[in-house]
Amino acid sequence: MERAQTSRILESITVPTLLLNERRARRNIARMAEKCRRSGTQLRPHFKTHQSAAVGEWFRAEGVTAITASSVRMAAYFAEHGWNDITVAFPVNWREIDAINALAARITLGLLVESLETADFLRERLTHPVDVWIEIDSGTPRTGILWSETEQIAALVDRLRDHALIRLRGLLSHHGSSYGCRGEVQLKAAWTHSIERLLGVRAALAERGISGLNVSPGDTPSCNVVEDFSGLDEIRPGNFVYNDLMQVINGSASEKEVAVAVACPVVSKHAERLQIVVYGGGVHLSKDSFVDQQGRTTYGAVAFPTDDGWSESIPGAWVKSLSQEHGVIQCDAETFDRVNLGDLLIVIPVHSCMTADLLKHAVTLTGDTIDMLVLTAGD
Repeated sequence: MERAQTSRILESITVPTLLLNERRARRNIARMAEKCRRSGTQLRPHFKTHQSAAVGEWFRAEGVTAITASSVRMAAYFAEHGWNDITVAFPVNWREIDAINALAARITLGLLVESLETADFLRERLTHPVDVWIEIDSGTPRTGILWSETEQIAALVDRLRDHALIRLRGLLSHHGSSYGCRGEVQLKAAWTHSIERLLGVRAALAERGISGLNVSPGDTPSCNVVEDFSGLDEIRPGNFVYNDLMQVINGSASEKEVAVAVACPVVSKHAERLQIVVYGGGVHLSKDSFVDQQGRTTYGAVAFPTDDGWSESIPGAWVKSLSQEHGVIQCDAETFDRVNLGDLLIVIPVHSCMTADLLKHAVTLTGDTIDMLVLTAGD
């Protein structure tokens, strides 16, 4: 029955459509939640991947009570849907202080701080209590104070303490360089290295008499392969709910753990260059890419639609280039001959977070529509 339903859904697709395998997504959530339960570590998943109140309920079913968002507006969306413990894992944007205060009046709101200037700004402008995390750069230079700058971190701790509206929670990091790892051994080594640095910061502060700080690391590649999070107060992976081609390439997930893909109508074929063009471009898939083992720049893997959703990726086919609406698929002769104009091909995205954000809606393999956060000009 379910197979027939999936087949009808695929037949009805006319434009690029995000397909969601609910069974896989729920299995991914359950596995991460169980690892955290065994470790005595809170799972505070990042909801920037799915951005959906409906998918959020799948996390509740696994006992998740606290979440992460990537913006104040995203946090407000999930607050409207009953989440009341949300950390915004993005540096405080001073221009949003009114929205921050309004949200802090309703929920337990966590904020990231990395500078004395922002600490002083919050001390002056907050009107409601907030949780504050000091962001630590544990080896990925984006935002945060470098892990080795103990004096600077201690000075920020001092600035954040002893204020009636600031609850200093601890140290937070995102080890994004794990996305450059290949294989479980490298991923586990990168995780160990980053955690040693984060715990080292806490230990250095403890020697100065600063105690009671929690630690909050999180990145999907490492969290997918690490089984024991003991000693960590919480973790914040997000992409694990769907996974994507990057997780397959770096060895943190298998294709059978990828829960989303994009169904794209075939609109053009060019036999002279063995290329198939689909309706599905950069505005649907994003332009995230990677260089595969053959040295090819790849914007997505390609699969056939099946009664179960989609097949494993086709070895002789890949998304070679993207423009706004066009996706150019390079393929072997066998694949080329099998595909006809008007067919669907399925693209497994390089980065599911970006793809989901662009498409805004997903269709499950049983026909349910999953809506996501949609911001308007007035938001």
